[in-house]
This record gives sequence, C-alpha cells and structure tokens, in this order.
Amino acid sequence: MKQPILTLVSCLFVCSNLIAQTAPLPRIAIAGLGIESSTFSPARTEEPAFHARYGPEVFNAYPFMMPMAPLRKQAMWLPAIVGKSLPGGAVTREAYESLVKKTLDSLRKYAPYDGMYFDIHGAMSVVGLDDPEGDFLQRIRDVIGYKTLISTSMDLHGNVSQRLARNTDLMTCYRMAPHEDAMQTKERAVTNLLERLKSGKGKPAYKAWIPVPILLPGEKTSTRIEPGKSLYAQVAPIADQPGIVDAAIWIGYAWADEPRNHAVVMVTGDDKAKVSQSAEQLAKAFWDVRNQFAFVAPTSTLEACLTNAMKSPTHPYFISDMGDNPTAGGAGDVTWTITQLLARPEFKQANGPALIYASIPDSLFIKKAIAAGVGGKVDGTAGAIVDHRFAPPVRLTGTVESIVHGDRDAEVEAVVKVGSAHVIVTKKRKPYHREADFTRLGLKPREAGLVVVKIGYLEPELYAMQKGWMMALTPGGVDQDLTRLGYKRIQRPMFPLDAATMKTPDLSTRWIPVSGDAK
Repeated sequence: MKQPILTLVSCLFVCSNLIAQTAPLPRIAIAGLGIESSTFSPARTEEPAFHARYGPEVFNAYPFMMPMAPLRKQAMWLPAIVGKSLPGGAVTREAYESLVKKTLDSLRKYAPYDGMYFDIHGAMSVVGLDDPEGDFLQRIRDVIGYKTLISTSMDLHGNVSQRLARNTDLMTCYRMAPHEDAMQTKERAVTNLLERLKSGKGKPAYKAWIPVPILLPGEKTSTRIEPGKSLYAQVAPIADQPGIVDAAIWIGYAWADEPRNHAVVMVTGDDKAKVSQSAEQLAKAFWDVRNQFAFVAPTSTLEACLTNAMKSPTHPYFISDMGDNPTAGGAGDVTWTITQLLARPEFKQANGPALIYASIPDSLFIKKAIAAGVGGKVDGTAGAIVDHRFAPPVRLTGTVESIVHGDRDAEVEAVVKVGSAHVIVTKKRKPYHREADFTRLGLKPREAGLVVVKIGYLEPELYAMQKGWMMALTPGGVDQDLTRLGYKRIQRPMFPLDAATMKTPDLSTRWIPVSGDAK
C-alpha cells in the first residue's frame, strides 16, 4: 500500500510544478514621464526634451530589464512610454497633453494589465495645470481601471499629492542625495510589484500619508551630511519590518509655487499599527531636525567664493554657480556669473589662472564657432536669450579650442579661450557632472586652478576631484535664497519661510484610501 501512496504524492508534486511552470505570467505595463521644472524660470519645456522611449525601447532605460535579467523573465512586460527630460522650465500644456495621449493610447492597445510600473520624478510643472503627476495617474486609472496594481518610483525631490497617493498602490523614492541609488530604487519598485502579484497579497491595506510643512532645497538636505544622513538612515530599517512594504521621505521641490510643494512622509503596508507608528516616527524625526539643515558646502557670494579660490594652495577649486543650475530647473543661459568672471583682471590675460566655465547655451554662437573652426578666432554674444533678467548676453572674443558634436543634451559643444578662461558654449543647455564631460572637449579639469559649474551640490566624480569647493548664491530660476522667489501659492505657514511664527504642526497619520475605494 505504501508504494501507490508515494507514487500518488510524487505525481501530485510533479503536476503542481508543471502547473506552476505553465501558469501565465502577470501582464505588467510600464509608463512614466519625469522632469523637475521651475515655475520661477521663464523657460518652457517642449516635447522633444523628454527623449521619449516607446515600446521595447523602454527596456533600455533599466539595466535590470535587460533580456537575460531575472526580473525580465518574471512577467509579460508591456512598455508604453517612458520620457525623461533634463530639468527646466514648466512643460507646455501642448507637450504634456501629447505625451499623455500617446501613453493612454498605448495602454488601451495592450490592456488588460495585472500591474503597472509608474516611473516618474514627481516635480513636473505644466503651464495651467496643478499636480501633473496626479492628473496623469488619474487619467491612466480611467483607462486601465482599479484592479491593476500600480507601483510608483520617484525622486525624493518630487511632490506627493493626496491624489497621486490615492491612485497608486505601492510607492517608493530615492534614499540618497546625490541620487546614487536611483536605479536601485526603480528596481525596488518593480520587485515590490512582482512580489505582491506573485504572492497574491495585492494592494496593501494601509497607506499613511503625512504632509510636513518644510520646503528646503536639495543643497541643504544632502544625505552626505547631517542631519539628512541620519534621517534617511531610518528609512530602510522601517521599510524592512514585517507588515510594511515600503517607507519614504520626500524633501519636495522648492522651485515650484504650487500647493503640493512641501515635504511628505509615506508608509505602506498590511499592519495598520506599524504603518501609522512608522510614518509618524519619520515625520517627527524630520520636523525635529529642521533647524539643523545647512548647505552641504561653504556658501557665500560669488565675490567671496572667488577670493577664497584665488587664495587656495590646492587645485582644482570648484565653485557651484547655483542660481541657474540646469539640473534643478534653471534656464541654463543666465550670464550673470560668466559676465562677472570675465570682468575680473586676473582672467583677462592668456597666462592668467586657468579657469573652466561650464556652461552657456547659444545656438547662434555655436554657428559662429563652427564657421571659425578649431584654432580660429570668434567674436560674438552668448546666452541670456531665455532668461535675461539678471544680465544681458555676454561678449565672448577668443579662440575656438574644440568643437564636439553628438551630445544627447547639448548636441554641439565648443570651448572658447577668452583670456585665461576656457568657456564651454553649447547649442542646447547641458549639465556638466562627470570628468568625461570635460575631457571629451580637450579640457583637463584636474589641472585647472578654478572650475565654475552650473550645479548645486557636486556630483560624485566632481566631488572626488575637488581640492576645494564653495557654493555661490547666484541669481536665477533656482535661486537658493528662497526668500527672493516670491511664493504666492504654496501652503503657509512653511518652514523656513515662516520659521519665526510657526507652531508645531499636526504630524499624525492621514489615511489614504486603497485605490478605487474613493475616487
């Protein structure tokens, strides 16, 4: 009698495995639009800036989605559109509506879906529309319905409105600034989605959302230093608790004037008590250290920064030209700083201190540089086409040192030697974050006395290279002196703008309904 029983058990085991192996894979869509856009910049962002990927091209945005990657094999992936733009001014309504329509059309074509990965930044501003990401996800829900499990990944400088929180099921964001964990975060969002689908757990029962009335620039909230370092160190242990799916702190985006622009804490999970307690713990921890946040590097006027740079015995010395930082939403063509630099006597002679300036966009000047050729003389004005509020176009008279074609953002780059300054001019604005951004143009930043970059905190490669660094409080669409911006629509009171009169805010849990329960 024992042998037939064993045979039956073995048969059942083999059959169950065969059934599991032949069970249909979950159908998962991928969509998202990402940009950080300043409403204090006169610039406007058009559709081409998003460099949208369609269909199978979307996989190329994610290393963990390559053909042989384990996650790729765990679902039937149905990518719609993913578009990522360099930060800039508000997106035109026409560009937004066009990209949203294309996304919705694609989603309709391949529906239904078991899940969707929603990949956004969270700080997109659109002309005439509040809360674009919330609007976008609501319109996606109108197409794919509420049975689909949606997992959202975001930048920690994004904004989480209640509408966005209500229409997603799983949500996570970066835990590092600079964002060295960006791809890890995206992979976590996908892994969470697959786990909830495969386990049958589906939508977490509880979503705690707590607005924290703090609005600070990223340059004051870096996780490289305290208190950001210790604050964000609390997130992973909380997220790893049984009964919790994920936890996150959003610093928010400081250069847009909308009601949703403020910090947020959010925790999702199945254990109501743990979800609430954890969210309130993180929110209180954030509020308690609000007065400790400071710039990640010494900060002063451009004049003071230059004085320190000229005295420094070690090089290269970096100065962040923060007010027009194109990776925070600046127009990128403010000429105030380069005008000040070229007016200084020490940089007027060819044998003066070696200075690299990155960068100023001007397509007409690029045409002149191309016409002159490498080694030729060029004379013309550059910049201040989009944002001329602080200085007019700058006159550049010098020698063309290099011309490079093909950059994804700049398209064409030229280096012009003006006195002892190597000025990078681009056809379109571009951030300079890596050593190769300079060396491919023939520049040697490690040997320069001074490198001035339109940036906030230095990205890892430049940070590792610098032997001295200050951040200059320069003007522009992402001015770090928030009191100069003139907010009219953010919720008040807000720290630090109203620090002197603020009372302790209500940091108790706001429960966000499971998606579909309250539309």
